[in-house]
Amino acid sequence: MDEAYDAIVLGTGLKECIISGLLSVDGLKVLHIDRNNYYGGQSASLNLNQLFERFRPGQKPPAELGPSRDYNVDLVPKFIMANGNLVRVLVHTDVTKYLEFKAVDGSFVFNKARVEKVPATDWEALKSPLMGLFEKRRAAKFFSFCQQYDERNPQTWRNWDLSRMTMHELYGQFGLDVMTIDFIGHALALHQNDAYMMQPAMSTVQKIKLYYDSMMRYEGLTSPYIYPLYGLGELPQAFARLSAVYGGTYMLAKPDVEVVYGEDGAAVGVTSEGETAKAKFIVGDPTYFREKVRKTGQVVRAMCIMSHPIPSTNDSHSVQIILPQKQLNRRHDIYVFCCSYTHNVAPKDKYIAFVSTTVETADPAAELAPGLQLLGKVDEKFVEVVDVFEPLADGTADKAFISKGYDATSHFETEINDVLDMYQRITGKPLDLEKEDLRKRQETQ
Repeated sequence: MDEAYDAIVLGTGLKECIISGLLSVDGLKVLHIDRNNYYGGQSASLNLNQLFERFRPGQKPPAELGPSRDYNVDLVPKFIMANGNLVRVLVHTDVTKYLEFKAVDGSFVFNKARVEKVPATDWEALKSPLMGLFEKRRAAKFFSFCQQYDERNPQTWRNWDLSRMTMHELYGQFGLDVMTIDFIGHALALHQNDAYMMQPAMSTVQKIKLYYDSMMRYEGLTSPYIYPLYGLGELPQAFARLSAVYGGTYMLAKPDVEVVYGEDGAAVGVTSEGETAKAKFIVGDPTYFREKVRKTGQVVRAMCIMSHPIPSTNDSHSVQIILPQKQLNRRHDIYVFCCSYTHNVAPKDKYIAFVSTTVETADPAAELAPGLQLLGKVDEKFVEVVDVFEPLADGTADKAFISKGYDATSHFETEINDVLDMYQRITGKPLDLEKEDLRKRQETQ
């Protein structure tokens, strides 16, 4: 370990593994360390025995739940947008050769006390029970505009400057009612609150386009989401393999690892077991930088094992349901995530459901009640409240580049943006996802 590296990465969570892989591909000499003896950190997947050991130490799982090895329960479950930035990073780095994905069956929204499919296109809007006849026509026109909008083609703009017009004003142009705006903003554009309404419309229209484009990316998709077989724990390991292929060094089970700072306060390396490794900069999750992060809130998650699909979701084996804040008189949405044996995360006929939200009260578990009520009978339930941290500085001065904690959302769009932002701060350049992917680059070398 007494060596010099370009970069040292602390923690094997998904964000850290993506950064490690990208830096290794860029030709940097990377050392990757984790205090745990397993990959994944906060985004690890647990089998049934590990799940019980974490939440009910000393208690054995009931036999009727099936074999422990058949479970891959994500601690931070999130679906992946089929045409989103994470997929583009996977393709760009050729990590897809280590993974197998399966489509997610359904994307739903809680509206007027009912669970309904999220309409993503003009023709789906015309069929949706979420709206009355005239509202359907207005929504169909809105979706048609979003689908056709191209910021490089002024003919699609309708003389509207979306870099100046607010989203509130754009909704007004189509005469959409409050309920329609609610599910568009939260279940399609995936905003976590309504602050976006007074911001330029461009970003939200692009998010709605992303939802639609993801639906269209692969033939036969019934939602815009995909999910890896055997759970998200496969992703950190896949990026770790990428880093190793490009010369990255991995060290697990280093519980005493600490960051070393120079006289100017900049990170210069790490120590563990009496040895020191030096580097030009350090990357890591907030747990390795307690003095350089601040707590921004808490997320509460309920992990549930069930023997049936979630009611009112067309017997979907995998599904996301978003409960917008306005429907519940809350400040934050509630997210329901469900996966099953069809994604190899549970034994035959077993389902894993998660309900998560940002904590607003002194009784976090009670805040999940609206989401839990949608699940039906639950065989086992585990509840966890996790503190969420973010860095105090951007890392450019102290050479300590720190990821943000994982939010309550049940999709990856916010998390991958944090990764891309970190990459730009570290390297001084944005990750060019338009470039040819690695496989093509290797074939020409």
